[in-house]
Amino acid sequence: MTARRLPLLLATCALLGLAPPALAQTPFNQPIAAQEGDDPAVLVADSVYVTPSRELIAEGNVEAFQGQTRLRAQRIRFDRETGTLTIDGPIRIDEGGEITVLASYAELDRDLQNGLLTGARMVLNQQLQMASLQMTRVGGRYTQLYKTAVTSCHVCGDGRPPLWQIRARKITHDQQEKQLYFEDAQFLIMDVPVMYFPGMRLPDPTLKRATGFLFPTVRSTSNLGTGVRVPYFFRLGDHADLTLSPYVSAKTRTMDFRYRQAFRRGRLQLEGAYTKDDLRPGSTRGYLFGTAYFDLPRGYRLDISTQTTTDNAYLSDYGLPDLDRLRSEVSISRYRLDSAFRARIIEFQSLRDGDNEAELPTVMLDATLEKRYFPDRIGGELRVGLDIHGHHRTSDADVLGRDVKRLTADLSWRKTWTLAGGLRAQWLMDISADTFDINQDSTYANRIDRLTPRAALTFSYPMARVGRNGSVQYLEPIVQLGWTEVHGPALPNDESTFVEFDRGNLLELSRFPAPDRREDGPTLAYGVNWARYAPSGWQISGTMGQVIRKTANPSLTQTSGLSGTTSDVLVAGQIRLADKLSLTARSLMDNAFSLSKAELRAHWKSERTQLSGTYLWLGADAAEARARALSEIWLAGAYDVSQGWTASANLRYDISDARATRAGVGFVYRNECVTVDFSVNRRYTTTTSIEPTTDFGFTIALSGFAVEQGSEKYRRSCS
Repeated sequence: MTARRLPLLLATCALLGLAPPALAQTPFNQPIAAQEGDDPAVLVADSVYVTPSRELIAEGNVEAFQGQTRLRAQRIRFDRETGTLTIDGPIRIDEGGEITVLASYAELDRDLQNGLLTGARMVLNQQLQMASLQMTRVGGRYTQLYKTAVTSCHVCGDGRPPLWQIRARKITHDQQEKQLYFEDAQFLIMDVPVMYFPGMRLPDPTLKRATGFLFPTVRSTSNLGTGVRVPYFFRLGDHADLTLSPYVSAKTRTMDFRYRQAFRRGRLQLEGAYTKDDLRPGSTRGYLFGTAYFDLPRGYRLDISTQTTTDNAYLSDYGLPDLDRLRSEVSISRYRLDSAFRARIIEFQSLRDGDNEAELPTVMLDATLEKRYFPDRIGGELRVGLDIHGHHRTSDADVLGRDVKRLTADLSWRKTWTLAGGLRAQWLMDISADTFDINQDSTYANRIDRLTPRAALTFSYPMARVGRNGSVQYLEPIVQLGWTEVHGPALPNDESTFVEFDRGNLLELSRFPAPDRREDGPTLAYGVNWARYAPSGWQISGTMGQVIRKTANPSLTQTSGLSGTTSDVLVAGQIRLADKLSLTARSLMDNAFSLSKAELRAHWKSERTQLSGTYLWLGADAAEARARALSEIWLAGAYDVSQGWTASANLRYDISDARATRAGVGFVYRNECVTVDFSVNRRYTTTTSIEPTTDFGFTIALSGFAVEQGSEKYRRSCS
């Protein structure tokens, strides 16, 4: 009996152990349901027949399906009496896309749970392949491979060995636990043995998290010598894990750690290190960084972050984030369409040698509440805000240990009209009340109250034009008349020591970052926005503006660009060429066209190249503790030298001092089965606690024993 691509057959169900004996007389052309709770089974072949000895034989492009399991072969013979399947290859068995088995011959039971395969190869998650002379299936859970070669590298058919492989006398794959157990294993590079393991356990690529060793890294620095970091990952359940990474060199004994836990409504991560080294004999060193957030009832959110270290030089000595001040914070916030609330406590730790922490406001409290309303009677938008702030110094000295508490209430109303011809007008009215409580500063009263009414009228005329080629141009001149009057005595300046003048605050009535300083008197601000958008995807935009005031504000420094009665001219712009080039510039120029501040950022990306850079120039300003001009440049880039090879470099150069402060180069080789990363970084900075260092890093990572797959882009060629 033959059939072309026959659907479900009684013999197929018997082969897979799904059909009850009562279905033995069902015609072949009628569908048969599987037993309750089992997936239906389907057999497709060029020809199917039953021999006089009651053997079922399917030949020619044989395919059998059940659930996520799919079997392909040239010929299948099923012996009903023994329940044995004999399969002639080439054989291919796919299990849900995670496991693929290839073989030349197989003898299996009817459930495909036990049996023997010869000339077999197993591929896990399309990453790791294991080729063996013989493979056995035991209990549907274990697969045992004998005389096996394992690799995730592309294997050429010309006999050349893969870049790396593991050869073992026996490998057992536990499909339930997703583990690979090696016996008498050798690790080979280009067919040369380099390591031997009597026994070894590794996770298969389908396992996302498993307890075990991670890839080690080698790090060498001029201060610590050459050392090795060997991470060990502990799986603490489905929602928590711990990684311990001993780092040992001739001059240090360090235990790095990272703890992560996921909650139903939040996340937690802690990382740090405990160190004993020769840089500070007899001292215990280390650091702790942590972040967490939790979603609270009624839309509130709790955020926690901590940063602390034992000494100023630890982060630099161990190649950690280059920070000069650490910040720990606890905050509760809620943001909605018409309201915003945030309360937080912040603690700072300075790593600058010149800072005296007792005289710095290291503890700060902030709470802000703002709501907006849209009254029908008067129209427009009404905003009500309340701001509470306090900062504390640990010093008890007069003036140097000043502590300040502030309460600010703000009420503002604004409304916008669109007049004939497209002219837009906006009217703003605002009043702010401040109360300051000042302690440990005899030069100011203990309590100072202040009232500040403000008003502004802004006109803008947005215009747009579409060119013949489809490009769109946008032009918007802007003029603002503003008035502010501060009622109250002078205050100490703790919050507004640095002021920035940029396109974001051109139309603000006060450009100080906090209410302890406010601009006073009538002002005129004018500017123009322009942009052009091309159909090809590139765009260019720019802003130019200036502020004129009746009286100069002595709290505005020269570098801010706002000192005097006439501010510097703000010029800012951006150019974007699709996804390839991004160029952003901002500068402040006085009436003589001399720069007081300039900043340029650029990023270029092509198929093989990535370049980014930043240039910064700040003029000398004694008010900002800068005795001479500052000029620096940062450069970073990467280039794909050839297939699989990437070179990178970075440089931070102090043009004022004509010396580099940081520099580094790196080389990465990456293909489908291995990543090799080598880097050299030099830090030239010298302080009383930090010495110049040179850091060498070397890492080799083998693909195939992790969830992330190797890069198909850099797959090696056999040509």
